[in-house]
Amino acid sequence: MAKKDKILMWDETVFRDPEVFELDYVPETFIHRDSQVQSLKYVVQPAMRGMRPLNALCLGAPATGKTTAIIKIFEEIEKHTDSVATVYINCQLNSTRYVVFSQIFQKLFGYAPPSSGVSFKKIFNEIAKHLIDKGTAMVIALDDINYLFHDNEANEVLYSLLRAHEEHPGVKLGVIGVLSDVGVAYNFDQRVNSIFLPEEIHFPLYSRKEIREILKNRTQIGFYPGVMDDDVLEMIASRVEAAGDLRVGVDALKRAGLNAEMRASKKISADDVKKAAEKSSQVHMRQAVQALSDNEKLILRLMAENKGEALRAGDLYEKFKADSKLGYTVFHEMLNKLDSIRIINTDFTGKGDRGRSRKVSLRYDAKEILKLLGR
Repeated sequence: MAKKDKILMWDETVFRDPEVFELDYVPETFIHRDSQVQSLKYVVQPAMRGMRPLNALCLGAPATGKTTAIIKIFEEIEKHTDSVATVYINCQLNSTRYVVFSQIFQKLFGYAPPSSGVSFKKIFNEIAKHLIDKGTAMVIALDDINYLFHDNEANEVLYSLLRAHEEHPGVKLGVIGVLSDVGVAYNFDQRVNSIFLPEEIHFPLYSRKEIREILKNRTQIGFYPGVMDDDVLEMIASRVEAAGDLRVGVDALKRAGLNAEMRASKKISADDVKKAAEKSSQVHMRQAVQALSDNEKLILRLMAENKGEALRAGDLYEKFKADSKLGYTVFHEMLNKLDSIRIINTDFTGKGDRGRSRKVSLRYDAKEILKLLGR
């Protein structure tokens, strides 16, 4: 092939469908989550038959397919029936009971309720009346429900939703919660636990083989044929496995394609991937740190202020306790979480005061962590 055949003209591109490489893209073909999708179908099936749907809690690390699975199920419901209303709510953006119910109201009526001067009870009553009058069941997905844990909002939201049929007989409503707060047990108060009783649906991290197949599928749809060779794709899959976050791979594909275009090349090279990798790895860091609690961020800050050097867990706890006053058990759970979402490394070494001692270290540059934390 002549060299000029490998060069992009000014109006050419390696991207057949650029949207495929956006982080919020919902793939038409959703692979490696068949059992989870079937579990969600089991939960919503009663609503399709005129009964009250079951409740569910989707559990797993970020970027393991929880949101996509729910969106795919909701799309299927809306395509096949008008008797079930589906409402997806991002609790990171809608983190109070009033705002959550305002979102439900807007989905049902097509317009938002007044932002002031209308009580929660009135909005709630209008929602319930609409569902009863229309004979409609409703399934509500509360994504990132951990953002409702502050100020007891999660309990208030769930209690109001799950008791709706008692105050308004005839309401048929189910809740699907999505919790990415891995490593920490979810805790609702007793009045919620007694009625929530969710089906737990677990979303494990993707295996190396699954990562490769998912990314391969994206490249086949998003790039023109011949743009990316398998060995180059394997480099990205390896980095995704290390990060434990599929979003790293999707972002790396996009950046690598742009790098190839900057060279006016029709083919993505290993160097294009290497240049993309540093920025793409920060996708995981930013997303993961943003979702942490204040005390989890405190642990990261203390580690970063130590110039990112490894610390004994006991020494880190003494620094942490001075600012937080929390016990070692809670601290231990938070370390496990930070390790499980690939923000820190924890390695057992020798013996310590509490049995085997752990050394903890950051997976990312300390200066970048501090910058992200606003320090």
